[in-house]
Amino acid sequence: RLKPFNRLQVILQHLKMSKHTDSTAEVLLENKGSAGIITLNRPKALNALSFSMIKQIYPQIKTWEQDPETFLIIIKGTGEKAFCAGGDIKAIADAGKVGDRLTQDFFREEYILNNAIGTCKKPYVALIDGITMGGGVGLSVHGHFRVATEKTLFAMPETAIGLFPDVGGGYFLPRLSGKIGYFLALTGFRLKGRDVLKAGIATHFVESEKLPALEKDLIALKSPSTENIADLLNSYHMKSKVDQEKEFVLGEHMEKINSLFSANSMEEIVKNLKQDGSPFAVKQLEAINKMSPTSLKMSLRQLREGASMSLQEVFTMEYRLSQACMRGHDFYEGVRAVLVDKDQSPRWKPASLEEVSDEFVDDCFKPLGNNDLKL
Repeated sequence: RLKPFNRLQVILQHLKMSKHTDSTAEVLLENKGSAGIITLNRPKALNALSFSMIKQIYPQIKTWEQDPETFLIIIKGTGEKAFCAGGDIKAIADAGKVGDRLTQDFFREEYILNNAIGTCKKPYVALIDGITMGGGVGLSVHGHFRVATEKTLFAMPETAIGLFPDVGGGYFLPRLSGKIGYFLALTGFRLKGRDVLKAGIATHFVESEKLPALEKDLIALKSPSTENIADLLNSYHMKSKVDQEKEFVLGEHMEKINSLFSANSMEEIVKNLKQDGSPFAVKQLEAINKMSPTSLKMSLRQLREGASMSLQEVFTMEYRLSQACMRGHDFYEGVRAVLVDKDQSPRWKPASLEEVSDEFVDDCFKPLGNNDLKL
């Protein structure tokens, strides 16, 4: 029989291992072949990103970055439905109501993680199979490679809950072609499957059922360079025939999107859409009318300013905006209407774009002194 001390050591060792491979853990972190693999493991919650997951993923990425045996990082989600449907918004709203620090810590740590992905020295491959929204976009879009499938459903729906398209949305959205990023940010429009690639959000498209084989081949690569990884992804991409013939869902509307969404203010965008009057414009107007007016104004300015900022400057700006939302009314009301009571009838304050003053918006962008995000 084991001596008590040895037995304790064995148990501790086992606990240490099981924390990373235990099927009940929220996130699994493991090394396989030349890859470090992150598996988001909350399928019932659509792999929503919790604070504890952020706290586990970040140091692991930093460790892999330094590890000479790890040549790439793969991130994926468990279950059939989602890669990651977003951050754990309800937990943040609950914390905000009782003045808990999570409202500061969650966004700070999340953006630090997003920045680590955006600056990662090792090739980072996100398999965005299924729902990929909000926080899930932050875990994927800043990495080198984003592999979409026919099941991918992408959106930045934050304006519907009194937030703004954060996790670096201020960086990647204005850099998409034309005004597509502004359109996605303000309307919460959902892109599906190959359209995620055509919009410039994904880098590759592979059938969902081929992902296990792709992952196996990635893991089997011997000391691969970024080029080797790109070649393998390209070979899978070239063989994928699903929806190949389909037109880009926004293709016929791009001219409209580029002209209507290039206005300098939300009021002008709304006016443009009303004047246009086409079925497409009317539909987008309906979507925008459901959103928080404060969020819309904040988001438009976020994207316009983010267009010429570095990724780090964007995260600093977005952290300030996140804290403005935590101090305000609409975020808590949006979470209530969409996630808690699910009546889908938020009562925004102020209720119209005209009532959201420029001074108020300016205030949201002000530095937070010692509480600013440090990257």
